[in-house]
Amino acid sequence: MWKTILRRVLLMIPQLAILSVIVFVFGQMMPGDPFTGLITPDMDPLVIEEIKEKNGLNEPIPVQYKNWIVKILRDGDFGRSYTYKMPVATLIGERAKNTLWLSLLTLILTYLIAIPLGIYSGRYQNSHLDKAVIVYNFVSYAIPSFILALIFLLIFGYRLGWFPTTGSVEIGIPKGTFAYFRSRLHYMILPAITAAILRTTGTIQYLRNEVIDAKTQDYVKTARSKGVPTNKVYTHHIFRNSLLPIAAFFGFTITGLLSGSVFIETIFSYSGMGELFITSINSRDYAVMNTLVLLFGFLTLTGSLLSDIIMTIVDPRIRIE
Repeated sequence: MWKTILRRVLLMIPQLAILSVIVFVFGQMMPGDPFTGLITPDMDPLVIEEIKEKNGLNEPIPVQYKNWIVKILRDGDFGRSYTYKMPVATLIGERAKNTLWLSLLTLILTYLIAIPLGIYSGRYQNSHLDKAVIVYNFVSYAIPSFILALIFLLIFGYRLGWFPTTGSVEIGIPKGTFAYFRSRLHYMILPAITAAILRTTGTIQYLRNEVIDAKTQDYVKTARSKGVPTNKVYTHHIFRNSLLPIAAFFGFTITGLLSGSVFIETIFSYSGMGELFITSINSRDYAVMNTLVLLFGFLTLTGSLLSDIIMTIVDPRIRIE
């Protein structure tokens, strides 16, 4: 298994290299540049040309790519943000903390909602509860993420005023204090609930189907024939085996959350990696945009490997070969 994991990790290198070429080329082909917005009627266009020349934006694309990738491999330097005037690694590191906390809360809420609904829906198949869960699943699957986010923002943010509508923490609160933690949590609740509702669909559906299938399996019939209480049958037999498909997607779920929910963070103006990605595209901040795409690609590949590893832990019969 360890040899396979090592091979998978080594295989990520050419995959990320190809991804870096594609994103860099397409990024440079986008119309405009980071300095076009600086032009004013009083500014000499030659000044902008000098700035572009100084930053190497007039070089051919292959030369620009070579300079960029060499700095990364040799110095670990991902460049500087044209918009924020700071190193890209520092900027992304600050935003990654916000995304990490939001992702953690979203993950907890997702499974707090999805696991009970999936189990009870499968256990009481064709009941009113099951039909209500199916309707909820269809609605949460069909509604676009930005629509649900806008609805929640309008109702709970602007109309009721229960939650903040922008930002990730209240300004002026000292870091490390309980008030700071409470403020951060307050700012995260609404976007986390919105993201969690949108992400429960797959988990509920898989868990419901697995519970329904497990009820007809021989090991369940055997347990019932031995007089095992119904609740114990579900908690010790059906539930444990029904978690396999959930475990299969757990790695993707974690890395998907870490890569940032672009729509959620943008609509709620939450300062995470997803919101930074949109900002970097709009401002043609190439260094930030390229680095984020590479990071998202790395997280996706890592999620695939992590899911395989989790599967072998949950079900020892499965081995990575």
